[in-house]
Amino acid sequence: MAGHHRRAAVLCGIGTWLPPRVVTNADLARQLDTSDEWIRTRTGIRERRVIDRGMSTSVLAVEAGARALKSSGSSEVDLVVVATTTPDHPCPSTAPEVAHRLGLTGVAAFDLNAVCAGFVYALATAAGHIAAGSAERVLVIGADTFTTVLNPLDRTTLAIFGDGAGAVVLRAGTPDEPGALGPFDLGADGSNADLLIVPAGGSEQRGSGEPLDPADVHFRMDGQPVFRNAVTRMSESAVKVLDRAGWRVEDVDRFACHQANARIISAVARDLAVPQERFVLNVDRVGNTVAASIPLVLADAAAAGDIEPGHRVLVTSFGAGLGWGSTVLTWPELDLG
Repeated sequence: MAGHHRRAAVLCGIGTWLPPRVVTNADLARQLDTSDEWIRTRTGIRERRVIDRGMSTSVLAVEAGARALKSSGSSEVDLVVVATTTPDHPCPSTAPEVAHRLGLTGVAAFDLNAVCAGFVYALATAAGHIAAGSAERVLVIGADTFTTVLNPLDRTTLAIFGDGAGAVVLRAGTPDEPGALGPFDLGADGSNADLLIVPAGGSEQRGSGEPLDPADVHFRMDGQPVFRNAVTRMSESAVKVLDRAGWRVEDVDRFACHQANARIISAVARDLAVPQERFVLNVDRVGNTVAASIPLVLADAAAAGDIEPGHRVLVTSFGAGLGWGSTVLTWPELDLG
């Protein structure tokens, strides 16, 4: 099929929302055996946002989704995909309620759980619906309230994670226009599923017949192997997606990595032999926001003029599962609100 006949998913709107409550490293140091210096040297994080009582993932998703729709100049979409690992309920999925609260009642809506790789997986899923002709416009929201699954005594995870939401609108277009999402590289390695895990709450624990261990409702992470895997998988995935796109690494103006940890991002830059300045960062201000990470850093960088229309952007992510994913695009003109 000739290239100009192929439908592509084109980014045409972006919006974000962070809960108002800021938790600084100093705030954490008052309740735990940690310090601002300990957190900053290991993660590059200064502060993060945490939901207030009465908030949930859907609240964040609706706010970010409304801003993305406004940015796109249209409130019409055919599909809503919410990437999240912290849905409001185990059942039903959060997306139908989010769609309803956005005035999109009746449109297809579902959740996608690929943890920190969730947003890129959701972009690929949305792009597939557009390519297949089953959707003209899709609202993709990455939203997580990961602080709700953290152990209040675990200084490592409390320092790293924050809550937030980011969303984009994709429309049907052509592969050669600005904003068209390029090829995708997606992968997973379930042999390492236990490196990042919330052990309880699912069918395995519920079907075990064993009494619930209260510690198992909290997230656990094995830091060192996660660090190594994150660097390797994002670097390899970036190289694969560049190859598929026919780009060289030096063609890329900006790299938007999942914002897990500033040291991981520095290591990816070293692996790819790319100057650190080409990597956009906001992890210092928001921490690891899981599925919200990529849209948040893209929107922040665009608002700051660090990503400009015409810039060639590579997006890469890594998370629990293990899962990873990358894509490329030429940054379009967007209404940033």
